[in-house]
Amino acid sequence: MGKIIELDVREDLKKKLEPFQKIMNSIQPLEAGDTFILHAPFKPVPLFAVMKAKGFTYEAKQLDKKHWKVTFVKQGE
Repeated sequence: MGKIIELDVREDLKKKLEPFQKIMNSIQPLEAGDTFILHAPFKPVPLFAVMKAKGFTYEAKQLDKKHWKVTFVKQGE
């Protein structure tokens, strides 16, 4: 079982802050088998391609009307 980093960007987005850099900084130390959990107010579809290019698979679940939980797992080489 690897590391798990969890980040909630719902407040940032409510304040109209762009969370992309915060997300990129959070995933930087992750290695194969590590998990990044993102909480967002909508399904962050544009992020999926970026994360896939960085070697992550993902699973998105809608927990509430304005709450999506996306679990990204870093894949091995």
